[in-house]
Amino acid sequence: AAAGILCYVGAYVFITYDDYDHFFEDVYTLIPAVIIIAVGTLLFIIGLIGCCATIRESRCGLATFVIILLLVFITEVVVVVLGYIYRAKVEDEVDNSIQKVYNGYNGTNPDAASRAIDYVQRQLRCCGIHNYSDWVNTVWFKQTKNNSVPLSCCKAALSNCTGSLTRPMDLYSEGCEALVVKKLQEIMMYVIWAALAFAAIQLLGMLCACIVLCRRSRDPAYELLITGGTYA
Repeated sequence: AAAGILCYVGAYVFITYDDYDHFFEDVYTLIPAVIIIAVGTLLFIIGLIGCCATIRESRCGLATFVIILLLVFITEVVVVVLGYIYRAKVEDEVDNSIQKVYNGYNGTNPDAASRAIDYVQRQLRCCGIHNYSDWVNTVWFKQTKNNSVPLSCCKAALSNCTGSLTRPMDLYSEGCEALVVKKLQEIMMYVIWAALAFAAIQLLGMLCACIVLCRRSRDPAYELLITGGTYA
């Protein structure tokens, strides 16, 4: 179950990141998500080993289970550290790339950058980098010469909005940069909290396995069962 949830968290990060990847040039920020998916896959295999070792009361199997869990625990600590590092870099990364993304908007050709901007403005209910007036400085605005911004800036409740700057009350007033940064930081926090939560589960798993190992070495019933003797 823990392995499945970890893989889900990692996949969620990948899917969500794909919607914002044009605003974020550093692909290394996906490293925590890659690691957490790998850990989830490994954890599933480890869980099977632990169950089999416990059922068969295998000292060697349980010892292996504890050692591998310890390695996974260390890996999750690394994920937490990397998550915090990249979370701190999000704002600088977005600040360096967002102006270029908006300047590449063309509005007519459905290229990836244009779709990304329209998606973000509709999804986050924002317009422009800091506000809708930022569109005035873009290449697309100067080429169209109609004194309007993309329709994705229009408030969702309005059906007759044309994006005209003469009706600013029809447009989202908040800029997208701060909201994109916030969204990406939230995504990274999902990874961090997931890694912390399952690191705690790993500690519990190691503790339980160690208890079974101690009982196995101290209880004479185990030795009698292995040698074919009886225990009363």
